[in-house]
Amino acid sequence: MTQREGTIAPADGLLLFYQTVGSGPQTVVVPNGTYLSDDFARLAANRTFIFYDVRNRGRSETVTDTAKLERGVLPDVDDLEAVRSHFDLHDMALLGHSYVGFTVMLCAMRYPSHIARVVQICPMQPDHTKQYPPHLTGADATLAEFFAKFGALQHERVSYDAETFCRKFWSLLRYIYVTDPADADKIDKWSRCDLPNERNFMSQWVKYLQPSIQRLAPSFEDFAHVTMPVLTVHGRRDRSAPWDANGRCGSRTRGSSPSDAPGTRRGLKRPTSSSTPSTRSSTAPGRARPSA
Repeated sequence: MTQREGTIAPADGLLLFYQTVGSGPQTVVVPNGTYLSDDFARLAANRTFIFYDVRNRGRSETVTDTAKLERGVLPDVDDLEAVRSHFDLHDMALLGHSYVGFTVMLCAMRYPSHIARVVQICPMQPDHTKQYPPHLTGADATLAEFFAKFGALQHERVSYDAETFCRKFWSLLRYIYVTDPADADKIDKWSRCDLPNERNFMSQWVKYLQPSIQRLAPSFEDFAHVTMPVLTVHGRRDRSAPWDANGRCGSRTRGSSPSDAPGTRRGLKRPTSSSTPSTRSSTAPGRARPSA
């Protein structure tokens, strides 16, 4: 399987780290990070996958300029276009999970002529002002247990260095990503606590990214610009975003196809009951990390 890596420099010169897998004619760009390359390698026989770490994440360059940080998620949209231009892509497919599922939709609104299709896996809701009843959310016992244990860990924070605290945090967080607790070990590689960007991401999320997403609040008119096919895969009891919210998001696009996949997660076991909670968490969008 063809695989190579390198860096891309968007207009502001910041370096984005990427890996490619496969050499097929259809190109799929995945901005969630290079940690997903092994999981999707099985689909690369007839495709070229481009995985990259967005700015301030993974092995990409750290942003220290406050003016850039205050733009929130918008530089990530600009960077997606820079990646497309770097590889000279004219009909790329986009795949995004969690808040990056929202990011790829923003890119589809802005650059529809360059995008052939979009896949969102458990994306964030586009409207954060709407409240949903409990049966449409994943606020279950697993999530409550996480909050209780994380609260206790916070009291011990001064006892650990940044990497150790991150690993302890992840040892709790991973259980809210899976349906069966026995599968939690399968996603340990998501933590990447050895990387400073991942250890420090939570502060960036709270201060810049999440507020910028909430401010955007795309309208039906904005979603009307998304003219390519869109597949949204979302669990009914998602712990991060209400089921109905992303159904409404999909209904705003012309070529959307929402997929009801309750409780399923990439490579993990499918539950036997549709009432089983999905494998996402509102505490860790895009695998958020506590700040050091």
